[in-house]
Amino acid sequence: MSKQPRLPDCEHDPAGIDGVTWNIMGQVYTPKQYDERQFVWHATFPEETFVPPHTHPGQDEYLSPLDGDIDVIIDGRRGTVRAGEIGHLPKGKPHAFFNNSGKVVQAIFWAEPAGELPALYRRIHNIASPKRVTEIAPEYGVVFAPPVSAAAEPKPD
Repeated sequence: MSKQPRLPDCEHDPAGIDGVTWNIMGQVYTPKQYDERQFVWHATFPEETFVPPHTHPGQDEYLSPLDGDIDVIIDGRRGTVRAGEIGHLPKGKPHAFFNNSGKVVQAIFWAEPAGELPALYRRIHNIASPKRVTEIAPEYGVVFAPPVSAAAEPKPD
């Protein structure tokens, strides 16, 4: 059996760029390609993990599950992106995604343009508090919806 030739211009290291891997709210993100036009990362979603509703005012985001399904909500509409499909999360539209599949799901995500997303992931790596992540994210061009608990908080006069 002959070995398939490797593409000379592809990254063959299973680790990310410069060996980087990030823990983003319990999910593992591995950066694969980055320039000002786009940012591509591999994501491992443990079962029952999710990314809460958020908006990228200046970026389109895409996802393609490699195995399993990822449930999405885009601008209030529910859907499912299945293995091998490509889901488009348009800039300026609030969206969220959920692993309700009952197993770990691997997926490829990318954002166009890259914007400050890699810097955001570096900053929020290993921060377990979703509240803290939502406070930091706007500095990098990502706006999370207020948590449900915010509905019960008293409004300032």
